[in-house]
Amino acid sequence: MSLFYILLGLVLLVVGGEYLVRASVGLSLKFRLSRIVIGMTVVSFATSLPELLVSINAALNGSPELALGNVVGSNIANLALVLGATAILTPIFIRRVSYKYNIPAMLLLSGLLYFFLKNDLILSFVEGLILFVLLIIFIYVLLKHASQSGDIDLDELEEIDEDTAVANLLKILIWLVIGGVALWAGSEFLVDGAKELARQLGVSERIIGVSIVAIGTSIPELAASIISALKKEKDLSFGNLVGSNIFNIGSVLGLTAMIKPVHIDNLKLINVDILWMLGISALIIPLALLPTRHKISWIKGSIYLLLYIIYMYYFVFLTKQ
Repeated sequence: MSLFYILLGLVLLVVGGEYLVRASVGLSLKFRLSRIVIGMTVVSFATSLPELLVSINAALNGSPELALGNVVGSNIANLALVLGATAILTPIFIRRVSYKYNIPAMLLLSGLLYFFLKNDLILSFVEGLILFVLLIIFIYVLLKHASQSGDIDLDELEEIDEDTAVANLLKILIWLVIGGVALWAGSEFLVDGAKELARQLGVSERIIGVSIVAIGTSIPELAASIISALKKEKDLSFGNLVGSNIFNIGSVLGLTAMIKPVHIDNLKLINVDILWMLGISALIIPLALLPTRHKISWIKGSIYLLLYIIYMYYFVFLTKQ
């Protein structure tokens, strides 16, 4: 039954996330927000809601390792798995704004998360608040830069389908209800199934969190990226994946810690998983600049994918802690 609950939870999270994004974009259009505001704020936060609800649910149910492992594993998967797999299918080009804002913000929040947890094994209310405030500052600076410089093409941030663009308020509210209920139910099933599976296999919740749960909550990004590559519609927006990692730390862990401090007992989450997340994040700089600038080729994507396989095999599946 544990696997059934996990699969049911993942399906509900994907469905709920899709409807919530539609509702969020629809509401934003009703209030006449620009596409850049929608893409950088509403959609980014909405697509992080599966991780947010799973992490809050896990923390409230006494599973902090599952909460932290979900976010750390998702961040590793977003770059090493999603970015790596997509780059193998089609080259990914990196915009200048990512070097100036996105990558430094991702590294800063990742480094702060490591420092906070390494210090006392607790992500406290104050530390969660700091992460969340830094996220708000990042969004403000990024939107201000975009509005002043015009460096970001609004049409490439978020393709809004016609059904969403013309939806009336009642339809948007129905989407909102469906998305919210599906996300809540999905997080319940996924957390319960993951905890039960960990007990059945005799492994720690950290293992389940950084593997099954993390990959599951990254499925929407992976599916969208692969489909986009196969259809040759456009290059994957590098900023979206990095932005997802920023939101995962700033909003998901930030808000989770503000609701209930996250206490960590398993040191491997800090000494292995978060260090891998930092390394995978920092590796994007040399890969993006050498030998071809601003481009993640299939060779670089293969390096990322290989690192993900090594991480999952040696540091996750070969240990039960």
